[in-house]
Amino acid sequence: MAANPVTAEPSSSATPAGSPYDPTYDPLVSPTGRGQAYAPTYWVGTAGPPPQDDGPVSQDFDADVVVIGSGFTGLVTALNLAQEHGVRAVVLEANKAAWGCTSRNGGQGQNASGRLYRSQWIARWGLDVAKRLDAEIRGGFEYWKSLIETLDCDAQPGGHLYTAHRAKKMAFLENECRVMRDIFGYDTRMLSRAELHERYAADQEAAGALHEPDGIGVHPLKLAFGYIRRIRALGVKLHSGSPVLGWETINGIHHLRTPGGTVRARRVAVATGGYTPQGLHPLLTNRIMPILSNSMVTRVLTPQEREEAGLRSTTFITDTRTLRFYYRLLPDGSMQIGSRSALKGADARNPRHLDLLKHGLARKFPTLANIPIAYSWWGWVDVSHDMMPRVVQPDPAQQVFYAFGYGGNGVSFSAHAGRRLAERVVGKDGRQWNLPIYNSPLPGHLFAPFRRLGQAMLYRYYYLRDEMF
Repeated sequence: MAANPVTAEPSSSATPAGSPYDPTYDPLVSPTGRGQAYAPTYWVGTAGPPPQDDGPVSQDFDADVVVIGSGFTGLVTALNLAQEHGVRAVVLEANKAAWGCTSRNGGQGQNASGRLYRSQWIARWGLDVAKRLDAEIRGGFEYWKSLIETLDCDAQPGGHLYTAHRAKKMAFLENECRVMRDIFGYDTRMLSRAELHERYAADQEAAGALHEPDGIGVHPLKLAFGYIRRIRALGVKLHSGSPVLGWETINGIHHLRTPGGTVRARRVAVATGGYTPQGLHPLLTNRIMPILSNSMVTRVLTPQEREEAGLRSTTFITDTRTLRFYYRLLPDGSMQIGSRSALKGADARNPRHLDLLKHGLARKFPTLANIPIAYSWWGWVDVSHDMMPRVVQPDPAQQVFYAFGYGGNGVSFSAHAGRRLAERVVGKDGRQWNLPIYNSPLPGHLFAPFRRLGQAMLYRYYYLRDEMF
């Protein structure tokens, strides 16, 4: 007899197979997609043709491990399961491979995890835990570097710049610089406004900057395509157009219902990030807050335009706003900038969100104010309620695992998260599991039904704090 089966119904139906891109998609209210076309991002436009996958599930079958989600985390989880542990997982993807965060992010690979700074790690967990967490994250960054060195992904080394968007933010950056240098041993340094302009970028808003040496910009979709080719060469099956529309657990076996058949698995790893559908599984309910981020890329700038704007480096940049701008000069000479967007998917197409980026670019680089925009898109970021990610088995009695909550810092950390998620799936022991990103599930939210009302209030407060006070 079945013993207390766990069931979930994320959606009674999916969008038709091979459906067009839906710009208003919202993971809190939209039905699960099925084979939906890619968002019109710069990455999609310049990555070349996608590698072949295994197409939609077409019949019932059994699997040892299923990975749900074919973004960075899911792909590297499958890679490690096959390469390091001899487990050939089956990857299920609702839409096109790498359709979600992975094909829409900024491509900024930082030595970071979540949205908290290292000084905040110390304040929250104490110095000993913060140092151990730093060693873990730093090791993860080195692992990601080892992957991108073997894949064609337009890597741009040079570190990362935090720019003070107001003079009053310099003291904050100076403190972070000291913490990273004196406590954690990084070769961080402060740059004056003149040094920033002379060596990197003539950002007219910036009062100065903190430079950290660990940071590499990448073409995220080229990187994902490289991961896909590698896992399929190892015998991993990747089924696109196969959303999980129902999840029932009977006698410890997970029955994952897709439009083309049910996949029965002993273990399931969830790596769906900001695109996690409502009701996918009870252990995932209200664990993240999906936040929209907008991005745009200009047409390719001429050498004269780059010189007039003072763009002297491809080192990527983030400013000190809470509602931050992130921006960089891309390898082909075009300029990318991104920031927060609409509260709801239904409002994502409102021109004011693109205008925010245009105005931000013009404030920072006035000579680029009227440069034509070649690409504009948006995507959902998986923000956890305590601003830090988790790689966990939330209930020891259930063979369900997840990794998400990156808060916009997933380009590099997702590789390490995938490696650790694979270790959790196979039951590997280790001292690292005592760290806060591993030893507890993502916190829920008591006021989840009203979180977007709270988000609107926070956005207003953050704007006033960033720009006025």
